Amino acid sequence: MSSSFEVTWDYLCPFARNAHEHLAVGLQAGADWDVHFRFFSLSQAHQSDGEVWGSPADHSGVLAGLAGIVLREQQPDRFLDAHVALFRARHDQSLDLRDRQVIVDVLDGVGVDGAAVVEEALSGWAAERARAEHEEAVQRWEVFGVPTFITGDRAVFVRLMHRPDGDAKVAESTIDRVLDLVDGFPELNEYKFTKIDR
Repeated sequence: MSSSFEVTWDYLCPFARNAHEHLAVGLQAGADWDVHFRFFSLSQAHQSDGEVWGSPADHSGVLAGLAGIVLREQQPDRFLDAHVALFRARHDQSLDLRDRQVIVDVLDGVGVDGAAVVEEALSGWAAERARAEHEEAVQRWEVFGVPTFITGDRAVFVRLMHRPDGDAKVAESTIDRVLDLVDGFPELNEYKFTKIDR
């Protein structure tokens, strides 16, 4: 089983929220994973022409994603808290992540200088990094959505139906199962319940 892997994210996706909460809870509890968080813009993936990188505030999720890149690169010790908070803002509070002030307030709420992060996110380099990460994901692994788990040359789109609710054992076992399937059973190409009992 691989403990070094990448996972794509976009704050717009509830399944990404589920997977990334498992990752955050597991990592914060000391899980032995070497994770690279890769931004993949669903807004860009759905563009028929043009790019979202030049005007990130006009496209849902993009400015928040750039803020995530800034934190990942410049304040990695604060990244996970901010990462989960941005997912929760979108999916638990139904806040509009195109709104710059929403992002600032969410980041301030986890002890990060939100205004400074957003300003840095709009400075240009984060958009270039986002474009490069997104384009590599498409070209190298044919990524089409989030969350996609990437190990070596394998990339697997995953939909987890539950959140860890703060339980580190649940988080670790869930992610370890995903990684075990990616590395240990690549012959399984698709496995999907026809209906969800809820």
